[in-house]
Amino acid sequence: MKLVLATSNKGKVREIKALCEKYEIVPYSELVEEFEIIEDADTFKENALIKARAVFKAIGDEDVVVMADDSGISVDILDGAPGIYSARYAGEDASDKDNLYKLIESIKEKGVSSSPAHYTAAIAIVTSSSEYSVHGWMYGTAVTQTRGNGGFGYDPMFIPDGFDKTLGELDDEIKKKLSHRSKALSLAKRILDTL
Repeated sequence: MKLVLATSNKGKVREIKALCEKYEIVPYSELVEEFEIIEDADTFKENALIKARAVFKAIGDEDVVVMADDSGISVDILDGAPGIYSARYAGEDASDKDNLYKLIESIKEKGVSSSPAHYTAAIAIVTSSSEYSVHGWMYGTAVTQTRGNGGFGYDPMFIPDGFDKTLGELDDEIKKKLSHRSKALSLAKRILDTL
């Protein structure tokens, strides 16, 4: 089955390909020209559905299955920020590093060096006849110093519960088992298997 990903984020594509080996996975940018998708919903789930619907419509092929993910980090001391704004926390054209350092500064401004935090991943699947969504979470602590070069996004500042290393320091195999995205994908795979 051809599974089209509604993302051009190389980190996400790599992670999803590694977790869904039995499917032929294609980023949508290989099928149609990249276009801007306005994610203006209030939840990860709705933003994932917006992306999946937009890509499904743009491709115009009734036989494709489109999968989109919307994910981010929520930090308790920041009342859940950046949340759905994780990818653009430091501004519309911000890089992963810009977002990372802005989050570190925001936590420091509260006078602390760490805070409970969690990652959320919502995955939406859109076909010609149906729409589905699933969620996965990973809980831990956001810290104000970066450690490790692995992963992407906020990984170097997030220590998962039960570990003393950041996601940037942990081995990929360990991360696969823990990750919010892998938890959501394991549920998504059950749906894909029924399609």
